[in-house]
Amino acid sequence: MSIIAPLLLAAAVTSSPSPERLKADVTALVGFGTRHTASTTTDPRRGIGAARDWAARRFQEIGRACNGCITVERIERSFTGPRAPNGVVVQDVLGIQPGRNPNRVVIVGAHIDSRVTDVMDTTSDAPGANDDASGVALVLEAARLLSRQKFDATIVYAVFSGEEQGLWGATLLADTAKARGWQVSAMLNNDIVGNTLGQGSAREARWVRVFSEGIRSSEDATQSLARRGNGGEDDGPSRALAKAIDGIAAGNKRGLDVFLDRRPDRFGRGGDHEPFLKLGYPAVRFSVANENWDAQHQDLRTENGTVYGDTIDRMDFAYLAKVTATNVATLSRLATAPAAPATATIAGPLSRDTSVKWAAVPGAARYRVRWRRNDSADWSKSIEVTGTETLLKQTPVDDHFVGVSALAADGSESLVTFAGR
Repeated sequence: MSIIAPLLLAAAVTSSPSPERLKADVTALVGFGTRHTASTTTDPRRGIGAARDWAARRFQEIGRACNGCITVERIERSFTGPRAPNGVVVQDVLGIQPGRNPNRVVIVGAHIDSRVTDVMDTTSDAPGANDDASGVALVLEAARLLSRQKFDATIVYAVFSGEEQGLWGATLLADTAKARGWQVSAMLNNDIVGNTLGQGSAREARWVRVFSEGIRSSEDATQSLARRGNGGEDDGPSRALAKAIDGIAAGNKRGLDVFLDRRPDRFGRGGDHEPFLKLGYPAVRFSVANENWDAQHQDLRTENGTVYGDTIDRMDFAYLAKVTATNVATLSRLATAPAAPATATIAGPLSRDTSVKWAAVPGAARYRVRWRRNDSADWSKSIEVTGTETLLKQTPVDDHFVGVSALAADGSESLVTFAGR
């Protein structure tokens, strides 16, 4: 049975992301001068307040075009920390597309705030074209494309503030999701997703990096030991999400490959998916193949022939459109599919057969049981089952990993739940 084909049944979208629209949105965001979280909120043309108002208007326009299928919500909270010692009100702008199940949610997000070399500088021009107007433009384009369809899950399009001060906007939304009792199936964070020319003139337009944790940061010591004992270090929910994205991308021959980066984020750094990981939600980060650090967190200047600054001329909008397409296909699939099984277990010591059981999922038409040898990272075999248990004959439990996903009637597949003891 094909592993890739079922992943794509719910991934089709009627039109492709537009490089021209993406460029127009990035151009508009760069036009606000600075979008520092502590910049002005009263100037109608400059600063974080004007930028957030603009994002809200874009969501409103998309909502009007689909007869109100997307509503706009703003949530805010005051945060204080080393990068805002006097406190700052952090506000997120959300476009919410309710699904048939309003409580099950998939989230795609990016941060709208920008900065220069001195993170405390709230007034200097900080265009933030790639970091992270590129991600905000992606979120808006995803909303434009996906608003044409009705999904089972609710899609939340999130524009965060306060990322550069301490991931505060993402923390606010993660806390909000928990307080509202949302069942978050996935969170896709897009941060620095629009350039192909990296440091030292290294160009890479063939793939996008997707970062994911293995063992969950939300697990306590006992749970981590259990995952270690089960051999599930490479199969936590966020790693399952990353593998699903990799499979979806593999089905688009004109798109991007996925570099499945087996770290929560770049070495020693972090992003807006992390507050969701801390609360146990599956979350990953998209980022370009090659970063250009001369264009990140820099004052606009030229020194010794080197041009510094995160300006729009460094971006590749055809590449950004492909990253957007991968996000859209992933959101479409996960919003169409049922939730993943809450639990899955295996048994079969001293036997050639492995028994598999899992929790029933509301709305699932059937289930896919996957397995692979312990020396492989990718699922190699699968069967479909209508009940909530099965027996894998001549598949010794000592030598195989097993996972279970839920399928919609059209074959749309949830994330895979790793089976432990």
